[in-house]
This record gives sequence, structure tokens and C-alpha cells, in this order.
Amino acid sequence: MKLKPLLLSTASALLLQLSTSAAAVEPLNAKQLAGPPSEFALMAAPHPAAGAVHSKAALVPIELSQDKSGRLVWRGQLPVEGPDLRLLLLADEGHSWQLDLRSPSGRLEKAAGLAKSIERGGFGMEAERFPSELYRFDGLQAGLWSAEISADAKSPRGGFLLIEGDPATELSSHPAHLDFVQGRSITLTAQLSGAAKSGRVLLGHEAGSVDRADLRVSFPDGRLQTLAMNDQGLDGDAVAGDGIYSGSFKATDAGMHTAQVLVHGSSSEGRALIRSTEHVIPVVEPSLQLLGDARAISAKQGGPERLSIEIPVAAAKRDQHYRAVAEVWGRDAKGQPAPVAWIGGMVRPEAGTLALGFDQRWQLLSGAQGPYELRNLRIEDPDHFVTVASAKSLPLALPEPSLKVAADRLQIDDSMRMGPRPAELDTKATGRRLVLVHGYCSAGVWPAAQFSTASTFLDSFQNRTHDQFAQRIRTFGAQWNSFGTVAHSQGGAASLHLYAFYWSGLDNATGGRRIQSVGTPYQGTNLAGVLAALGNLFGVGCGTNSNLTYSGAASWLAGVPTWARGQVNYYTTAFRSTNWWTNDYCNFASDLVLSDPEDGTVERTYGQLPGGINRGHVTGQCHTANMRDPAQYRDSSRNSVMNSNAAR
Repeated sequence: MKLKPLLLSTASALLLQLSTSAAAVEPLNAKQLAGPPSEFALMAAPHPAAGAVHSKAALVPIELSQDKSGRLVWRGQLPVEGPDLRLLLLADEGHSWQLDLRSPSGRLEKAAGLAKSIERGGFGMEAERFPSELYRFDGLQAGLWSAEISADAKSPRGGFLLIEGDPATELSSHPAHLDFVQGRSITLTAQLSGAAKSGRVLLGHEAGSVDRADLRVSFPDGRLQTLAMNDQGLDGDAVAGDGIYSGSFKATDAGMHTAQVLVHGSSSEGRALIRSTEHVIPVVEPSLQLLGDARAISAKQGGPERLSIEIPVAAAKRDQHYRAVAEVWGRDAKGQPAPVAWIGGMVRPEAGTLALGFDQRWQLLSGAQGPYELRNLRIEDPDHFVTVASAKSLPLALPEPSLKVAADRLQIDDSMRMGPRPAELDTKATGRRLVLVHGYCSAGVWPAAQFSTASTFLDSFQNRTHDQFAQRIRTFGAQWNSFGTVAHSQGGAASLHLYAFYWSGLDNATGGRRIQSVGTPYQGTNLAGVLAALGNLFGVGCGTNSNLTYSGAASWLAGVPTWARGQVNYYTTAFRSTNWWTNDYCNFASDLVLSDPEDGTVERTYGQLPGGINRGHVTGQCHTANMRDPAQYRDSSRNSVMNSNAAR
């Protein structure tokens, strides 16, 4: 048996046993998920690089200090890689900051006088926005400039400069592992990347040189630590001196951490540059311990071929639930390993065991026989999809099926994929509805008059994980026997999460498309990490959401079945292109950290849902109101199409 359990003391393990006298907790009403071996790769934990952040810009922290004259001052270097430069100043409203620039030749000028234009607005996502000023410069001398910010003594001292660089050279970084559990060391790796004139991809030292690389970590208690990153190789995976930099910190406390990689160096052409990437790292408590081998017993419901695979565990909280995924393996006629099925879903430990549902028809389909084992078991926090306990292999006492049916006469049905359907799903409520769902830090965005038999879900200006969001949609939808959703932004991911993991009125919806979404970051958005870094200083808005980052989205999708994804019909949009000499964007501020085409919040590439139904991409529409082009949810023509095609 090869276990990778979390280590708990004997005394702690005793305290973790669930009390039979504790108050009852609300049933999960979770689906018992399963799928064929062809989906093993889809359901496997993602490689850490799947959530890599690529950046052409740098978010530079500014901290003004008082000089001898009593004024507040900050000075720093400003690499200018070409004649055109966009520079975003982020500071609290009412600031008195003055930005001055000194050219490589030594000439000092006020940025306001040197700039071609200055635009004021907001940087952010939905209602999570920070005041910003965009400076545009043309015809600047390339090279290393100096920047100076000064203000009166009463002005706010903290802020940021967001500096756009040449997109030909990017900084890419990602966590070296995704084991974000309290008490462990967390490592990030970073390297420069670019493209040669021949089109060949350049990495590491070929793409440029790094003079200095720092890892700036913000801890849940507000502490800030800056660590040097070194080009010294990582656990044998990287060779010292290959241009891959790494830095580590100890996650002593659970909670949201923000990690920024900040690099100073030069491109392959010798031009000075500065780049940064921002990561949200949700560190979770070590709340579960595996205690032994798995065994299968007859399930209490679902028919004679339905089993419950029980795994002994010690759990820290009686009402804590988890997302679990595992593979069932047996042996073929020659005694060689044979895959049977993957199983999983949202589960809550009870009476010292964690139970996964299993339909023995998967055994018949596979033709496998004993001895059996569970492979690649991972049990995850349900909000951030961080693995809290895992095992490469567990012996599984699984009986042979008593049902005698030839494999070619079996068809995979919903009960095999989702488990037994609750009887109360058809008796608790009446009526049909289309539920209009908003997104992260938002409110009712859909024009309700453009939809029929519809009601607006409201959880206004909140920050919810996909799991929390989904359960609120389920509660709202429980007023009716069946409902479909038309969702904006994160609401699309929450709707998919609900359908994939929990029984609800979505399962009763008929007559068309069960889930429809517009502008959903199914694979994340770079804004989530940048906003987390800004929020550490400004401390306003809805808060950090790890599910909306590239890394968080990759971890979430790694447990979402194909049959659930196939029920999602989604749309993407982007800004309208005007003239080749005009900077096109939905929002001038977010354009600095997103790759075209994008809608001001979501890049088209990361708005795709593998396995979902792409209903099209249009230009001339932005993510939300107060951007350059009309908001995507106000397209009356598309709304009419979604209304007429919606399941209810």
C-alpha cells in the first residue's frame, strides 16, 4: 500500500473522531459520479504548468517615504523598450501624486506634459475596481529611464505602477506543485520566453537575461515577505544556469496568499525590461487523514449492483465535505492491470469512512476481474480543489458482479454516471423556470424583459467560490421543479458546477439548452491574480477568488465530467477592431494584462470550455457596462436566441 496521507498526531486523530451526538448536518444531495477509462486523463490532477501566467507587463509596488523637505517621494527605474509606452498609475482617489520621468540622456520632464494622452477610469473586474490613470507616450527614447513620484505629506503612500512592455518577450511562471496545504513549502518557478525572427520559441537565457528576480509573498495576516529567486535548478527537474528561476516560502497559516514574481533584466536584443506575474495561492488546513485500505459494501439504495466503496479516514470537522476522484483497476484474463472506471464526486465523511458510489456494470463493461485496487485517489478541499489526502494505490475488496450480462449489451446510462436519482427531486416543488444568473462581484445584469418564464437570481456584489455559488443557485431554484440557467461570467461556471456535482432542478430541465453562458472564464482570467495583489494594499472590493485564476480553474476543471460539460452552450465576445494604428480594447487598463482578443475581463482563449458547445464569438461587445463597446449581456438578438432555446 502506497499512501500519501497528511500526518496528524495520535492525540489529534482521537479528537477528530466524529461525535454521534452532534447536531445533524444538511444532506449534501451530491451525485455519485463515474465514467469510463477513456476519461482518466481528463479527470487527473492538472500539471502545475497548466495554470501558468504569461505576462508582457509589470505591476510595480510603490511606497512613498518622506524626504527632508517633508514631501513624500518614490524613485525607481523605468525600462522603455520602444518608442511607445503605456503606463498605468493606481492610487487611492484624492491622491496628490505627481509623476516625473527622466530620460536616459538625463532630461527631467513631468509625465503629464510628456504624455500624448491621459485617461482616467477603473481597473478591475465587475464591481471590483480600482481608480487608475493611463499615460500614453509616443516617440520616447528607448532605454532605461528613471521615474519619480512625489506627493504632499497627507497623500496616500501606497500604490502601483503597471508598466507595459514589448509583448515579444514575456515572463511565465507557475507553482512547482499544487499541494497548497498548511505547513508545507510552496515553490514558484519563472522564466523569460520569446520568439526568434524565424518563429522558433526562445526560453530562458535564449529569450533574455535576468539581473534580479524576486518573489514577493503576502500572507493572510498581512505580512509581506520578499525572497530572492535563484537559477539553481529545482528538485532535479531543472538544470542550474538554464534560466529557470525558483523561490520558496513556508505556508505557516491557512488562507489566501498572493505571490508576485518580479523580474528585472534585458531581452534577447539587449533592451532593459521589467516583468511581473501574480498568483493566488489558497492554502487549506490539513483536515483529513487516510487510515487504511478501501473496501466495498452493498449500497443502501440504487439496486443490487450498486456498491459503496468505503475508505477509512479521520476528519477534522463533522460538516466538512470534499471532492474526491479515484480510478478503479482490476486484472484482465492474462492477469495484467485493466482499467475499470473512474469514480468520485462531493462526499462527506461519516462514521469514520468516506464512501464513493460504484455501479458494478462498469466491471462488466471492462471485462476486468480481481484483485482490484483504487489508483490515483485524491481528496480535495471543495472550494479551492487543493488535495488534502491522496494515495497512488489502495487495495480494494470489490466483489464480482452477480449480474450476468454480456458487455456488448450494456449501455452507459445516467444512473451509471450520476448514481441513484433522489425520489424527492420529482416531488418537492412544481413549475418550470429560466434562472438568470450574474457573476462574481456583480448583480442582476440580464434585462429580464427579454426573457420569458424567467426569474433573476441575486447574490449581489459577493465573492463566492464555485461550490458556494452553485449551492446558492440550487437553493434559489428549489422554488420550482425544474429550471435552466442563462448565466454571465462566473455564473456559467457555477451553473456547470451545480449540474456536475449536485442534484437540483437543473436535472429536471427539458425543452432545450440546460445551461447557457456568456463571457465565462472557464479557464480563468489573469485579472484575478492582479486584483489580489492590488487588494492586499487597497483593501477594498469583493475580495480574492482563487477559482477565477488560471491555476484555480485548471484544478476545478480536472474534476468536471465530460457529460456535464456537454450540457453547456457558451458564447464569447471581444472589442471591435477599428484602425490598425488605434489601440483597441474594451478597457484601457485591463488591456495591459490581457491578451487579444478579450472582452475586458476574459480572453477568448480562456473563455473556452473543452467539451462544451461553443455557440460563437462576436466582436463589438465587452464584458460589462462602462467599457468601450456595449455590454455583452445586452445583446437583445442573442438574448432572444437563448430565451427561445433555453430548457426550463
